[in-house]
Amino acid sequence: MSGLVRLARQLDIPVYLTRLTAPAIDWEDYEPKLEMFQAGTSFPIGDIEVSSFTIPHDAIDPVSFAFCAEGVKIAVVTDLGYLPESICFHLHGTSFLLLESNHDLDMLKVGPYPWSVKQRVMSRRGHLSNDVASDFIRDGLDSSTCTLLLGHLSEHNNHPEIARLTAAQALESRGLETRLVVSEPGKQSEVFTF
Repeated sequence: MSGLVRLARQLDIPVYLTRLTAPAIDWEDYEPKLEMFQAGTSFPIGDIEVSSFTIPHDAIDPVSFAFCAEGVKIAVVTDLGYLPESICFHLHGTSFLLLESNHDLDMLKVGPYPWSVKQRVMSRRGHLSNDVASDFIRDGLDSSTCTLLLGHLSEHNNHPEIARLTAAQALESRGLETRLVVSEPGKQSEVFTF
């Protein structure tokens, strides 16, 4: 049973999916309440305004999200091969940003994955490397971002300290005092309050 199916069954809450993603999910014998939306649209969930935006990844209609409530904007951006301007636009004004920093390119090249998987991870529809994430921090991170959480780190092709150092150097080069936190694989992060 997939994680999404298990979670939907346990919580018995609506599942929000894009109209193109929903038919691709095998729900087995469970029929959750689906809330479908068009990629690129915004919609409310309670007091939170949710904005979806398309990302470059090798999945069916992949999106990331920004959440706004009480003047605070939080964005979650993972599973993308690069950061086009359209995504950077959606990240402006974020107070808290969860940004993928999936792999160290050198570790990936010599790591345990088959070459075909390495090519997929490195592609423009794969995952962000530490270097690409740091290029964004150096050139595009909104100075209003209070906290930057690096996430979706590969267990085999990255190390939290490498990701931290690369991002910290990018923040320092801009003179930003953004709080930097690294979410380690398999560990729960701290709770963030705004």
